[in-house]
Amino acid sequence: MTTEPPPLPDATRAPDGPPAGVSAEDADHRLHPMSWLFVLVQQVKSFIIPLLVVLVAGRRGDNMYELWGLVGVGALVLVSLWQYFTYRYGVLGDALVIRSGLLERSLRVIPFARIHNVALQQNLLHRVFGVAEVRLESAGGQKPEAEMRVLKLDKALALEALVRRRAHAGDAPADGAVRDEAEPLLYLPTGEVVRLGLISNRGMVVVAASVAALFQFGGGDIVEDYAEQGVRQAVGWAGDHSYGTSEYAIGAIALLLVLLALVRLLSVVLALLQFHGFTLTGHGRRLTVERGLLGRWRTSASRRRIQAWTLTETVLHRLFRRRSLDVDIAVSQHAQQQRALRELAPVATPAACDDLVDRLLPHAAWTGLDWQPLPKAVWWRIFLPGALVTGAITALLYLRFGAPGLWLLLWLPWSAFKARKHARCMAFALGDELVAVREGWWSRHWRFAEIDKLQALRLGRSPLDRWLGSTTLFLDTAGANALGPPLRIRFLPDTQARALYDRLAESLSRRPLRW
Repeated sequence: MTTEPPPLPDATRAPDGPPAGVSAEDADHRLHPMSWLFVLVQQVKSFIIPLLVVLVAGRRGDNMYELWGLVGVGALVLVSLWQYFTYRYGVLGDALVIRSGLLERSLRVIPFARIHNVALQQNLLHRVFGVAEVRLESAGGQKPEAEMRVLKLDKALALEALVRRRAHAGDAPADGAVRDEAEPLLYLPTGEVVRLGLISNRGMVVVAASVAALFQFGGGDIVEDYAEQGVRQAVGWAGDHSYGTSEYAIGAIALLLVLLALVRLLSVVLALLQFHGFTLTGHGRRLTVERGLLGRWRTSASRRRIQAWTLTETVLHRLFRRRSLDVDIAVSQHAQQQRALRELAPVATPAACDDLVDRLLPHAAWTGLDWQPLPKAVWWRIFLPGALVTGAITALLYLRFGAPGLWLLLWLPWSAFKARKHARCMAFALGDELVAVREGWWSRHWRFAEIDKLQALRLGRSPLDRWLGSTTLFLDTAGANALGPPLRIRFLPDTQARALYDRLAESLSRRPLRW
């Protein structure tokens, strides 16, 4: 890694404001000379629909529309060049200074302590020119503190290293020395990335989203026509060969298997594009992830920003003897949309995941937690909602189709079996530094967080809970993924839930709040 550009002379900080003496001349570093091209590409993406309308209208015989289209593109080029010539950045003391604009000038002073995540992104065009887009993100902002399109790659890496060394003074070791050596934590070879593609459902998500988009924008009729035509040809070909019921069934199963194989192949391709060369490294108290095949994506964040952890193990994970480790980080909403440093281990062996947690949380004693199971009688609480839904659907099918609709009741024994297995796997653990919850059987997960990171404690009781004397303890953390499993302990006896609540509340009251 190269060193950072020479910093500007230090300045003293005013007690309640930016560094004293900051002026427009304090930012003297420019963007890359080709940055205007990348700004232009981004702007064209934003105005692509109006430009297409202008070009299509011009092809209908009015040359004036084509001329206006060229004028629009020329205006975007001028705006991109203007941004390049008026954008400056530099380092002053413990802050980053950014100046932009000429007629309407803007001067931003961003303290290093405010920067919680540094993201470097390279698409294929970035890699051709040896540049990168840099985003500096804070914890609570609606958008990044700064976006630099684009910097030369070595300058981008130098800026990331500078932020890593100078942000969060509290991350420094007790001796005050700044250590920037890279500590390798996890690397995924190509074989592991292929396993990740086979385990994940990324291909199915893309297919479902594509089909939904086709129907949304009027392409559903085309899909239906092609599907109907294909079915007719297949049925006609099968009829010419005098196929019976068994041949039809075998053909349908074979077609289904081929489609599933293609979807899994798509998942593997997507995993390779996204996670090829996945590398997790530690730099002191900061973590850095780098990944990607055609485009490279690199982001770093302080370990202190990690709010909660999730270990996931689906059926396919167990088939390949793997797990996934994700984290919730308190970053800006924009960074959450970009999934900033979510996957610490997209796929790894259970031992590797446990070792990673122990290395990052050395005082939590993750592998030595005392797990306390819930009463096995709670299985019917898990079974009840599904049973009610199944009963309601069965009643509707019986009214519509008669006795054949009752076949759906055969689902109830399997549902009860799963509920019993789920109840046996449910457990929680409370240590001196960590609180953890385990749930699931068919697909299971472990959700845990440091006690210091808990933002709120809440006891919840439904009418059924009041009748049965049970309570759910909710443990809220910052940066939680709305689509992920919640951190909660369900179906606890009321006295036990309140005792846990009081213990956690007392522990939080005695500890200083850490950020």
